[in-house]
Amino acid sequence: MDLQLKGKTALVTGGSAGIGLAIVELLAKEGVTVFVPGRSQKKLDEAFAKSEFPVHKIVADPGTAEGADAVIAQVPEIDILVNNLGIYEAKSFAEITDADWLKIFEVNVLSGVRLSRHYFPQMLKRNSGRVIFISSESAVMTPAEMIHYGMTKSSQLAISRGLAELTKGTAVTVNTVLPGPTRSEGIVGFLQQIASTPNPTAEQAEKEFFEKHRSNSLLQRLIEADEIASLVAYLASPLSSATNGAALRAEGGLLRSIV
Repeated sequence: MDLQLKGKTALVTGGSAGIGLAIVELLAKEGVTVFVPGRSQKKLDEAFAKSEFPVHKIVADPGTAEGADAVIAQVPEIDILVNNLGIYEAKSFAEITDADWLKIFEVNVLSGVRLSRHYFPQMLKRNSGRVIFISSESAVMTPAEMIHYGMTKSSQLAISRGLAELTKGTAVTVNTVLPGPTRSEGIVGFLQQIASTPNPTAEQAEKEFFEKHRSNSLLQRLIEADEIASLVAYLASPLSSATNGAALRAEGGLLRSIV
């Protein structure tokens, strides 16, 4: 299928690992000129050392106001914005400090707000563009072990839907993707951290996680990043013009509601 993306430009935050990296590589494969900000030139170089397609790397941290400004200064206009940057941690609610709440909100929520505040009005003016937020099933089913993370994912749903309301009658769309637990650089360590047995193997930790913490999952395994990227590429495409203001689930059947 031709996604009609050739010649488009995209900015993907959090694009040097995990879901973000898979999105970058698929968009680039489809002929999109992709810009990827990151805090470290070394990490960016390592992430794309074996990439088959060119990627434009920007050393800037969109998780801060200064970093977002730096990104915008270097890439003033784009067709597609993928707000994927995010951090998470397992922490007891009583131990989550004000600083923890503020940090995770700034990185997970304000990074997308700041970039959208610049690019979204341009898209409306051109009557063309895509804004995609990468949220999580945690936006709907808040995990007890990281309530502050769930709060940020719910916030992304609200922001995305609110922006979509502003697109009425235009060819601009704003959507959110809700992945479930996805295999990435840090997920194995996280699952081992919350496992009940000491020093579990990666396989043991994954099995226990789905048995004890995500028993609702129909997939009963970690999702592969490519499985999320394919949905994002479709949403970025002109073919998805009738999908707007939506929260699209790719969470392995964790959520039992039909809509």
